Amino acid sequence: MSKRILHVITNVAHYTDPSHPTGLWLSELSHAWDVFAAQGYEQRLMSPAGGPSPLEPRALKWPLLDASAKAWLNDPTRMALLSSTARPDEIDAASYEAIYFTGGHGVMWDFPDSAGLQAITRAIWEGGGIVSAVCHGYCGLLNTRLSDGTLLASGQRITGFSWTEEVLAGVAKEMPYNAEAEMKARGALYDKALLPFVPHVVADGRLITGQNPASAKATARRVSELLRA
Repeated sequence: MSKRILHVITNVAHYTDPSHPTGLWLSELSHAWDVFAAQGYEQRLMSPAGGPSPLEPRALKWPLLDASAKAWLNDPTRMALLSSTARPDEIDAASYEAIYFTGGHGVMWDFPDSAGLQAITRAIWEGGGIVSAVCHGYCGLLNTRLSDGTLLASGQRITGFSWTEEVLAGVAKEMPYNAEAEMKARGALYDKALLPFVPHVVADGRLITGQNPASAKATARRVSELLRA
């Protein structure tokens, strides 16, 4: 049977300020989707609330809109997937070998406290599956606890969008929290590249995380390597 991967994407369309739009950073999904599709894996999209997932406008402009993301935008079938994502209660976690949390600033609002996401992540992890995230996607791991009550991220080597990158991106003042600091406060062994915005992946057993949008493809490749092992 083909391996199955569950992608998690946001439902949030704006920052706290409604005039500042955000959403899914499309290339973080498309790059991983391409890597997994090349291996013949089955893939499905899920969001905390189900239904549509908005797109981050900044990621749809040159030079950030690369060939992979552009191909997704030009494919009506794939775009339709973004308008009808599954809810957590529609997902059988036992059917998936891996979960992959995408980023975009929207996830900072709807990923951390989603009981549905936490339950599925816990089930996949405790079932021997792979938990992965790229960029802000690691916000989905902030509050996920295992059956024994411990935080999944505690004591684990992990990366994700750094506070330095938030500052350089010019959006630090609009963030609802400092994700890097919050992850460290939960006992995670946070790591980042020496330079901002360059690809950086951290693998700690079955936990695979990438630091920023440029890390999506490499993160998916590490997940694929584990799935093939």
